[in-house]
Amino acid sequence: MIHDLFAILALAVVCLLFWQQRRQAEIAKSIALRKCKELDLQLVSVALKRHKLKTPDGVWRWHSIYQFEFSSLGDDCYQGEIIMQGFRLAKVALPPHRM
Repeated sequence: MIHDLFAILALAVVCLLFWQQRRQAEIAKSIALRKCKELDLQLVSVALKRHKLKTPDGVWRWHSIYQFEFSSLGDDCYQGEIIMQGFRLAKVALPPHRM
């Protein structure tokens, strides 16, 4: 009986983590789309790169790094990064690209 309760609780936690990750991915995609529209770029794709515990500043904080591809002229492809802390944007990094 108690094992069933723990199994249900574990399943609920896994589902909650999956749902939160999907929500964060949608927010990251909308941030990338907004940044590309702002700079007159074409968004190609957005993907989760990895989760990390230590930020680039050296602070111990759980964050997610998303990688997105964009094109400036339509025949080239560049990769940028979005760093999210929870559901909050921490940083957007874009490489130099043609305009």
